[in-house]
Amino acid sequence: MLRLSNISNNSWRLIQCRPILQQSKQNVATEHGSQQMPETTTTLRKRPTQLTDEIIRVDHAGELGADRIYAGQMAVLGNGPMGKTIAHMWEQEKEHRRKFEKLIQEHRVRPTVMVPIWNVAGFMLGAGTALLGEKAAMACTVAVETVIVEHYNEQLRQIMASPKPDKELLDTITKFRDEEQEHHDTGIDCGAEQAPFYKAITEVIKIGCKTAIAISKRI
Repeated sequence: MLRLSNISNNSWRLIQCRPILQQSKQNVATEHGSQQMPETTTTLRKRPTQLTDEIIRVDHAGELGADRIYAGQMAVLGNGPMGKTIAHMWEQEKEHRRKFEKLIQEHRVRPTVMVPIWNVAGFMLGAGTALLGEKAAMACTVAVETVIVEHYNEQLRQIMASPKPDKELLDTITKFRDEEQEHHDTGIDCGAEQAPFYKAITEVIKIGCKTAIAISKRI
């Protein structure tokens, strides 16, 4: 643990760091200028349980992928009639991603090694379906959000069944689950089911999402 001592001398100020349990009386001299300790905003917690570790790693990967999917849709459809709708959903996904990035740091969870791949794959999926038209993009949204909502519901059951449920994680996932359900409903309202080959598109995307979840749990 370090103690910060502020020393004033005319027009300049030095910040000197030294251990609290210092056995010698040797002073640390600092030349002209000032030193500042880097600000830390992350509070480290105890190592998480295996369940919490897995949930944070997988959900971080999932929200990263969702963020990139909407980024791809915005790149293609951002200036069109669906632009504001997609932008609204994307902003919520950005917040989801930021929250799990924060939890990863606080709990010292190892992210999946697949992060770079999910980053690229998510953008390509979003942009690729958007190139097929607005309804196809919404079909993609419906498929992805269907899997995410089911996944979050399963995690909520696991957390509530654990000996010491993590209330913060429970509240976070509940909130995000509700927002993902809203995205799903928005996709339906915006004509997702009218997309060409709707069932085929959504089934393929669902399989891809479930596969990504299974992989992220393990590596």
